[in-house]
Amino acid sequence: MSLINNMQKIKFTKMVASGNDFVVIDKKPAGNLCALTRALCDRKFGVGADGLLLINKAKNADLRMRIINADGSEAEMCGNGARCAALFSGKKKAKMLTLAGLINTRVCENQVRIQLTDPKAIKLDIPLRVNGRLIKVNFINTGVPHVVVFVDGLDKMDVDSIGCLIRWHIKFAPAGTNVNFVQVKESNLIRVRTYERGVEGETLACGTGSTAAALIFALKDNLKDLVRVKTQSGQVLKIYFNKENNKFKDVWLEGSARIVYKGEYYV
Repeated sequence: MSLINNMQKIKFTKMVASGNDFVVIDKKPAGNLCALTRALCDRKFGVGADGLLLINKAKNADLRMRIINADGSEAEMCGNGARCAALFSGKKKAKMLTLAGLINTRVCENQVRIQLTDPKAIKLDIPLRVNGRLIKVNFINTGVPHVVVFVDGLDKMDVDSIGCLIRWHIKFAPAGTNVNFVQVKESNLIRVRTYERGVEGETLACGTGSTAAALIFALKDNLKDLVRVKTQSGQVLKIYFNKENNKFKDVWLEGSARIVYKGEYYV
């Protein structure tokens, strides 16, 4: 008991949004935040998560969210993380400050909708040599950088190995990129598997990645306001948007989020 008394105790909430899972804390702990995040997110020796959400008060917003990836790096934005943060805040409507900018959130029971910052740096059909093969990829920044690749046979894709090659490709240096492999299922339904930068592997869902895939699909198929995205978790995210002259505004991401459990972690 004396050993526990001498350790730092961190109260946390474990949350999940469409298969993307997070450790959420509302007070910055003492010590190295990057090292702590790696320990917390370790699925064998820690709580286990895709990232850490640090929720704070903000002067010009209702709350501020920082997202620290499982590898300890900090991301500008995380769509599913923001949806968890919105639910965690307990507010039905809120303005949330992120490194990508100020976003709006809406909560209705376990359905959470967030308004993303307007996407930028859209580039279609970029030639890219991967493993000696020339392919065409698409790029968009939905708060963080994303490559979108349309494929057939999504189930057979080696997402980790091919995703890693594109994630570190010199074309996207120095920041690197997230990578989304997309298969069209219906007129406004796509299926997506995502290799996440910072997690350095495939995750069950990615909010900004699903949004990136939906918007690129909307450009290519001339869709105007809604795309549904089936993630690897099996859950479907909805991406709403206004598209004018191949530019997007009022982009909203909607899906389920919930609290899994609460606990204490000892450092």
